[in-house]
Amino acid sequence: MSTPLKPHAGTQVFLLPDLGEGLTEAGLVQWLVSVGDTITTDQPIAEVETAKSIVELPSPFAGIVTALHGTAGDTIDVGAPVLEVADSLPSPAAPTAEPAQPEHEAYREEERAGSGNVLIGYGTTARPTMGRRRPSAASVSAPRSPATASTPTPTAVPSAPSTPATPPPSRSADRRPVAVRSPLVRRLARDLGLDVQSIAATGTDGAVTRADVLRAAVENAVDTAVDTAAAHHDGSTAGGGTPGHPLAETVDGLGVLSRERMSPLRRAVSAKLTRSRSEIPEATVWVDVDATALWDLRSQMAPEGGKAPSVTALLARFVLLALEDYPVLASRLSESGDEIISFDGVNLGIAADTERGLLVPVVPCAHALTVAQLDTALRELTTTARAGTMPPERLRGSTFTLNNYGGLGVDGSAAIINHPDVAILGIGRIIERPWVVEGAIVARRIVQLSLAFDHRVCDGGYAAGFLRRVTELIEHPLRAFGRV
Repeated sequence: MSTPLKPHAGTQVFLLPDLGEGLTEAGLVQWLVSVGDTITTDQPIAEVETAKSIVELPSPFAGIVTALHGTAGDTIDVGAPVLEVADSLPSPAAPTAEPAQPEHEAYREEERAGSGNVLIGYGTTARPTMGRRRPSAASVSAPRSPATASTPTPTAVPSAPSTPATPPPSRSADRRPVAVRSPLVRRLARDLGLDVQSIAATGTDGAVTRADVLRAAVENAVDTAVDTAAAHHDGSTAGGGTPGHPLAETVDGLGVLSRERMSPLRRAVSAKLTRSRSEIPEATVWVDVDATALWDLRSQMAPEGGKAPSVTALLARFVLLALEDYPVLASRLSESGDEIISFDGVNLGIAADTERGLLVPVVPCAHALTVAQLDTALRELTTTARAGTMPPERLRGSTFTLNNYGGLGVDGSAAIINHPDVAILGIGRIIERPWVVEGAIVARRIVQLSLAFDHRVCDGGYAAGFLRRVTELIEHPLRAFGRV
């Protein structure tokens, strides 16, 4: 946590707003401002991670940041302080900062109304330039946080020490704030333990690129190696752990390297899967399918100068056709468990493996889409999910889930149903295997399908019928050509 500046009568405290979706907390990913910065209304001040995605948190106040509550990795409860902002001191030629009050009231109205603007950006969409003032002597002499202390700094020529009455000038006062437009670049820097504000930017308009982060990581590694060698030379390594930092905790005879609290996303996934396992008496049926005809047909479906639809899009279309004949598998059970709720259509959930964990973005009314439209929707969902920018509303409402884990290099899986769905279809690798065709062993493209279903809504015969229908469409794709 940064050293707070001395507060005065004009200090305003920004409390974490209601995040919606029943969420009561958020994980602090990184600060985008520092104590002493001058910020404007609606300027992003931090990145926070909810159980759904990573979003930028805009400030409802303008002024000078006097305190930051929390460090990267902390969890902040809704209603808890996030940062404190002091009104800029009025100059003789300028009126007092009364115009900020209507902005504050407008923000509170948005928050009370449940608007998503609190998290996705209130007011203007242009990102303001962030100015900094020179820190006070107290803030210069304060100890740095661990994250700051680990940030690599370029080697400087030794100079005479400054006297206590003349604090050394702050480099941050003269530098321009860097821009990090890619969530993947921010995450990479965070995972490598780097402060993006300290990384030299070489991208367009001063943006930090992936190459900039990797270069800074290499420099940091070199500095660490030098420090490690020096520690070994001095004989300062004691016991386990890193040089000079022996492990303080052991469990069953092994030293504990770290304890990391689960992220809001991982806790949400854990709770959902636990509920699925505890409430749903699931059963699984699977079958190996000859997908050679589909494999060969797919290459012929590419439009002039375009790409062929993905295998996932084709299989998704076949699944949707089969659900027309077996709609119970795209239904839901009521909360009391005594009613089966059927729907006019299918909201298709697509399991996506991302750096942050498992996400299931949803294609609404997928039954009404063609293969080409499904292909476009799936590519866009996958890109957005892996970038960590998926809006929460696009991660709910599925009535059936498709999980193509073949891309992970596995053939089969006993998938867990995505509650409140009642079924999930898993797709393994499509690989060449020996297959018997008309008495001869030949090489064919084979894929394994596995269907996990809620035994309360249907029996194995119904589930097997659905799986046979999907198999028929895969093995004879031209039969569905008129309906694809």
